[in-house]
Amino acid sequence: MKRVYLAGPFFDDEQIDRIERLEKALTDNETVADFFSPRTEVHDEFEFGSKEWAAAIYKGDKEHLDPAEVVVAVIDYDNDYVDPGTAWEIGYSEAMNKPVILVKEKEGAINLMISAPAHAVVTNVADIANYDFDKLPANEWTGKTF
Repeated sequence: MKRVYLAGPFFDDEQIDRIERLEKALTDNETVADFFSPRTEVHDEFEFGSKEWAAAIYKGDKEHLDPAEVVVAVIDYDNDYVDPGTAWEIGYSEAMNKPVILVKEKEGAINLMISAPAHAVVTNVADIANYDFDKLPANEWTGKTF
C-alpha cells in the first residue's frame, strides 16, 4: 500500500469537483495506504494571500510531498496553461524520483515537460479507484504534445 500526494488545482467549481472525485477514488482504492490533498490545508490563522499564509501552505505541502511514494497530478488545463503549483509539484516529484500518475479528463495536448516523465496517464478519474498503486502499471501519453 502506498502513500499518495494529490496535486491539482481547486480554484473553481469544475476543478473542485474533479479533486473531490479523486479524493473519493483514492479513499476507495485498496492499494492506497493514505493520501494528502492540499485542498484540505487551509491555514485560517493567517490572512489569505499573506506572506505567512504562503509560507505555511508551502511548508505543509512540501512536508506531505516528501514522504509520498506516488504523486497523482491533475493536468486539465485552464485554456493552454497547467496550474503552476501543480507543475512545480510534478517537477519536484520527478527530481525526487517519485512516479507521477497524470490525470487528464479534458481533450487537448500536454506539454512535453509533463508528458515525457509521466509514469502513467489516466483519462478518467474513476479509474484511479482501481489503479494498482503497488504494481504501478505504466503507460505513455499517446495524444498531442507541445
